Amino acid sequence: MNKDKLEIILQTVEKPSRYTGGELNSVYKNPSEYAVHFAFCFPDVYEVGMSHLGTRIIYDVLNKRNDTFCERCFAPWPDMEDMIRDSGEELYSLESKTPLNEFDIVGFTLQHEMSYTNVINMLKLGGIPIYSKDRDGSSPLIIAGGPCVFNVEPMADFFDIVVLGEGEYISGTIIEKYKEHKDKKTSKHDFLMGLAMEKGIYIPSLYDVKYTGEKFHNIVPKDGAPLTAEKVFVRDMDASPWPEKPILPFLQLVHDRVTMEIFRGCTRGCRFCQAGMIYRPIREKSVETILKQTRENLDNTGYEEISLTSLSSGDYSQLKELVLGMHEELKDCHTSISLPSLRLDAHAKEYMESLENQRKAGLTLAPEAGSQRLRDVINKNVTEEDLTESVHNAFSNGYSSVKLYFMLGLPTETYDDIEAIARLVSMVRDEYYKIPKEERFGRLRIVVSTSCFIPKAHTPFQWYVQDSMDDFMEKQRFLKDKLKQIKGAVYNYHDAKVSRIEAIFAKGDRRLCAVVARASELGCRFDSWSEHFDYDKWMLAFKECGIDPDIYFQLNELDEPLPWDHISYGVTKKFLQKEWKLSLQGITTQDCRDGCRGCGIPDCPMIKQTEKRN
Repeated sequence: MNKDKLEIILQTVEKPSRYTGGELNSVYKNPSEYAVHFAFCFPDVYEVGMSHLGTRIIYDVLNKRNDTFCERCFAPWPDMEDMIRDSGEELYSLESKTPLNEFDIVGFTLQHEMSYTNVINMLKLGGIPIYSKDRDGSSPLIIAGGPCVFNVEPMADFFDIVVLGEGEYISGTIIEKYKEHKDKKTSKHDFLMGLAMEKGIYIPSLYDVKYTGEKFHNIVPKDGAPLTAEKVFVRDMDASPWPEKPILPFLQLVHDRVTMEIFRGCTRGCRFCQAGMIYRPIREKSVETILKQTRENLDNTGYEEISLTSLSSGDYSQLKELVLGMHEELKDCHTSISLPSLRLDAHAKEYMESLENQRKAGLTLAPEAGSQRLRDVINKNVTEEDLTESVHNAFSNGYSSVKLYFMLGLPTETYDDIEAIARLVSMVRDEYYKIPKEERFGRLRIVVSTSCFIPKAHTPFQWYVQDSMDDFMEKQRFLKDKLKQIKGAVYNYHDAKVSRIEAIFAKGDRRLCAVVARASELGCRFDSWSEHFDYDKWMLAFKECGIDPDIYFQLNELDEPLPWDHISYGVTKKFLQKEWKLSLQGITTQDCRDGCRGCGIPDCPMIKQTEKRN
């Protein structure tokens, strides 16, 4: 990007600091001194992308190498996009203002399906052909990672390389192989073929997709590519890379705080949860490592809030030691601790009581379903008594604001289950007023949020057919009327039309690549933002591509092939089939910490613990 033009452009756009770089702790290198130039792209606006922990980790990992030059790029807001196009310039990296098409490798993280058109738009703005088949050796290699790559087929035609699993584990291999490729001047095909043999790598161009009429049939490897592509993961969290000096932005982020990861994976086995399946096995950081990293991050940023993050923070095995250590570490620095992903069980009480003297940043709980019957179907092993105890402890320890998350449209759901959500919220309100008035802190606020359930690949519910948009909207109206009667309750709900599109891509196949490309041409971008999402444009894209979206809402038999079967993340299909059958009977499966449930994950610590007990 021409710096004189950029200076003029930045005087005309909203939040110009999204595009300037220069933040505290950002990394600047001389490109000529490094063999590999890598652009890490987040397909959403800066405030969202810089809140993402994975972005910070990969940026730090690559820039600590002595052979790699890594810079960041985020999706430009529409006003900036227009200015880039009108100026004749190209989308650039923040640090050196280098156009994306001048990098060796351009990597994208796919955090959710509604970011797909932003990926296409960023490639176009960066002067890069969108299809892998149209990029020769002079174009950058385009890489994808993140949770959505476990069914990357709806985006497969756009990526040269797909990283399965945790990028800090496999990024070094990709860099080393790429340097060899450059030195030996091998062809792009030969380079990709060699990389396909590495665990944790999937090369979409080496697989042919076959259909029977409108129905997906199978995916067949070619040229000797592996039958399945397997994920990789970090085993030792204490030794895993961590950014000691997180970048401190000039503007407020969506999550503007120190994010402290305490463990990865989950043992609960909630049947709707893709993350709980694909991030197995569970791996914890030690208390000592967490406290050390917390202090480093606070000292190097000046933040006043810490988020202890994981899929289920209350399941950390050294919870009491961590809370006491955090209490001691933060007692003099006026820092609050937020508690996302907190389970509704006894562990929550330890958190809240131990942090009695800390500033309270709010409590988030996720019952997911209103009735015990439906919680058993989804394997959410918590009870109404767990919720009662959790909120009572919260209100007794200085909290007055509680967020409750539920899903509508879960398998076997009835209107009695939805009405049970309102009863739970009433119960939460009653627990607040049981606290003596002089002991309450602040004004009661209960934020109730419902999402539209989306069946995800690699979960026991991948065989479920999502509710129709009309069903979702009627259920939302029903619950809204019930919650109006509850003082202190605020109701937020997700757009059913957005969920419809998201569900198509969550369980879609490679034919959808054409739809994404056409939707981008029609102007779709920032589809997760309500002010930009345009359902009619999406429907037009499907029509012009000759694809009926309803084919992705047909019932799949348990034994038929699925578009993502060739992607292995460790949990077996047999285990998922078993869990699907149990869900229909309302039978729960207990936590893996109480004994291995045979999901198939290799080298899982839960297997070893079970063997020791036996």
